[in-house]
Amino acid sequence: MAPAFYGVLLVISLCAPIRCVHPSRPPNRGAPQPSSTKGTTTSQVASSNTDFAFRLYRRLVLKTPNQNVVFSPLSVSASLAMLSLGARSTTKSQILRGLGFNPQHTPEAAIHRGFQHLVHSLNVPNQDLCVKMGSVLFIRKELRLQEQFLVDVKRLYEAEVLSTDFSNTSTALARINGYVEKETNGKVVGLVQELEPMTAMVLVNHVFFKAKWKKPFAPADTRNSFPFLVDKRPCVRVPMMHQVEEFAFGVDLELNCSLLRMDYSGDTSVLFMLPGQGRMRQLEQALSDRRLQKWNHLLRKRWVEVFMPKFSISASYDLETILPKMGIRDAFGKNADFSGITKRDSLQVSKAAHKAVLDVDEEGTEAAATSATKLVVRSKGRPASHTITFNMPFLLQITHGATGTPLFLGKVTDPTKF
Repeated sequence: MAPAFYGVLLVISLCAPIRCVHPSRPPNRGAPQPSSTKGTTTSQVASSNTDFAFRLYRRLVLKTPNQNVVFSPLSVSASLAMLSLGARSTTKSQILRGLGFNPQHTPEAAIHRGFQHLVHSLNVPNQDLCVKMGSVLFIRKELRLQEQFLVDVKRLYEAEVLSTDFSNTSTALARINGYVEKETNGKVVGLVQELEPMTAMVLVNHVFFKAKWKKPFAPADTRNSFPFLVDKRPCVRVPMMHQVEEFAFGVDLELNCSLLRMDYSGDTSVLFMLPGQGRMRQLEQALSDRRLQKWNHLLRKRWVEVFMPKFSISASYDLETILPKMGIRDAFGKNADFSGITKRDSLQVSKAAHKAVLDVDEEGTEAAATSATKLVVRSKGRPASHTITFNMPFLLQITHGATGTPLFLGKVTDPTKF
């Protein structure tokens, strides 16, 4: 199995009702302009993305309790930020506030510059790491777009814009799904199942991540059948990888949670979070950017004996039922104002689909959080070693080191469920 995280798509479908509406709105003031805002906009965006990731995670867990969770918060937030370029009035402010930004404190221009830097940083070639992020807008042929919107999505988000014949829904579906399948190396197939007759635009964002561990596991040390505790059910049997190495390790005594950070070749790492038995909900509620900063001070290089499952998981979400609960309401209803995309027709978001696939094996990629932690005393002359066994539900977050941005966030509840 090739070690890779194939992530991750957000598909936003905008529909134009049959009636035409000519909104009397102020002219476009959303296009980013030079700003003298102090501070690093990239770090501000990364911090907001982290908090957005955890807020969205808690919503996904509520919707699919006791199931695996895996998604790319960056894919979702970048897509919504790009969509906000064409939003106006309350629709715009709800999207930006839903993403965790306060336009009074962080100018909109700074927000988009931060995302622009993130997108560029991810797409810089790296011989040790493959991270690729892209966006494409499939536009109804008859739709006349605002020129400034086209300029901004291409310049800031490096998006492609493709004219599409939505009158033939089967052909349009084949084109969109073919693009998705190609960009994810065949991992994500048939993401979009149907298109509404009045679909005007489909926005697709994808993130592809493939990496090898700096300190890989030896396949010969993998146990083929190891018990993994599943909530409210008998345990399942999983292949369990094993190694003893120096890793960043720590314990949050307040949350009764063990933490392990493992590095990939290239500037990327994964943080595994293993709560004590019965403490998962407490951990999930405590997740925040501030908590991550605290953990960074807790982690220390130590000799650690690691037992980690080898697994593949995936998840799909209909975010149009979740984002309104996070404050992004008008975009999905009759009050939607996307006059910055087109003034000729009124548009609203009809579909926001997201799918991610995660593979973890001995060579690399992303993986597991934590199980039971105990202190093992080694023979004299050898380093003491903490033993951490991922044999019950755990969390993981993959972070891009250069920007501090969370690329993927997941919960492994049952590693045998794909």
